Amino acid sequence: MHVHDLIAGVSLDRSSDVPLFRQLYARLKEAILHGALAPGARLPATRDLCRQLGVSRQTVLAAYDQLTSEGYLRGGVGQGTFVDEALPLARQAPAAPGLLRALPERGAVLAEAMGTRRLYEGAVRAFRPSMPGLDLFPFDLWRKLEARHLRHAQRGPYLGYGPANGYAPLRELLCAYLRASRGVVCTPEQIVITSGSQQALYLLTQLLLAPGDEVWVESPGYQGACAPMLVAGARIRTVPVTSEGMDVAYGARHYPDARLVFATPSHQLPLGATMSLARRLELLRWAAAKRAWVIEDDYDSEYRYTGPPLASMQSLDRAGCVVYVGTLSKVLFPALRLGYVVAPPALAEPLARAKAVVDMHHAMLPQAVLADFIAEGHFMRHIRRTRDAYAERRSVLMAALEHRLGERLACGPADVGLDLCMHFRPDRKGRIPDEARVAQAALEAGIELRPLGYYANAAATPACAVDPGLLLGFSAVKPEAIRQGVEALALVIEGQWPRK
Repeated sequence: MHVHDLIAGVSLDRSSDVPLFRQLYARLKEAILHGALAPGARLPATRDLCRQLGVSRQTVLAAYDQLTSEGYLRGGVGQGTFVDEALPLARQAPAAPGLLRALPERGAVLAEAMGTRRLYEGAVRAFRPSMPGLDLFPFDLWRKLEARHLRHAQRGPYLGYGPANGYAPLRELLCAYLRASRGVVCTPEQIVITSGSQQALYLLTQLLLAPGDEVWVESPGYQGACAPMLVAGARIRTVPVTSEGMDVAYGARHYPDARLVFATPSHQLPLGATMSLARRLELLRWAAAKRAWVIEDDYDSEYRYTGPPLASMQSLDRAGCVVYVGTLSKVLFPALRLGYVVAPPALAEPLARAKAVVDMHHAMLPQAVLADFIAEGHFMRHIRRTRDAYAERRSVLMAALEHRLGERLACGPADVGLDLCMHFRPDRKGRIPDEARVAQAALEAGIELRPLGYYANAAATPACAVDPGLLLGFSAVKPEAIRQGVEALALVIEGQWPRK
């Protein structure tokens, strides 16, 4: 294309927020890269071009200067301006329809591992599962603590790099809290701060598993835990869950060579079971004998409504096989992205070094604010306040379900956590509705919930089958909205019930 024809076709948008010189720079750069302006081509003089385009000469000079500084143009005063002859001749090539080349197997697994996990969006509605009550969080107080640190940020550690294992005062406070509330046996040096429990699981599986290693997981269970295991090349082995928690005897019988167990002893998601002491001891004996790791995911055990939180399984471990993983997402708010690992002493340093590979360290300012939040007593007050509020919301939900849907739904264990597991009762002919159809109809009616099948592992054995049902969250929903939600859910279920 002739240079003058090219320039004549240049159009600049004066209503755009992008400065005119940046627009001209972009048009000329694109023409050079795509071969419309070949190496050695002479560009119009700045005075001529500004008249053609109806812009100031300064606009043209700024565009030319930018292109010259980046190596696209050469020239000078009295010499003219040319496309640099040293540039390789551009070839017109069609845009690639997708990736330059297929992802390698590991990359494909990494990209797809969380593909089945769906996140809710928008304002919280009944009955969004596993969500803390954001209406109860003291955001004004949090902002004041944050502002206090920002006022003195230049004198503190918050704007620079920090230790890979986390802010030392926060680790000390978490250590004291976990010892007092969960019986966790640890020192601050054993704690590594992570970007939520999901990063903790990713780091641990990368450290502890070799490709081909077998891993026990609960099914139904938290499927987000399986994603990092798959990325590590592990072979997922599903273990059924009963009223006493994970069936350890089943796992030991069917998968005796497993190298790692992922368990939720305090509160199983989604069934709500608490692992019995007998099974905890059985699992620890098996793991010690097999030299297998146990990841104890303790994600919401602060919220027990029929007594104090139970001691962690880690407190029973004498062989150093339990890695305790916790999160602040359910106690504070998910966007904070703060979790932690209590590692056996010999694992803590390798874990911190692995954390440094991924993101160096977690952001320092949120850690410092949380440390103050704990040290000044706000953390425990918040837990007490939310526990009371959640207990009320739980009672309202259970009463409304019993009144409106008592013949349709049976409540599972309900003494801990943020959700209720409900199973469908069969009608007189033994029929039950399709849980996926109910969940979809509920969503269309403005209700958020999960069918229990959402938590089933794709590789689960028949022994892991679970009766159809729903998971209803109550912690993030105010009582009146809970009552309205139950009424709407009742209409949905009645409309989806099998007809004659």
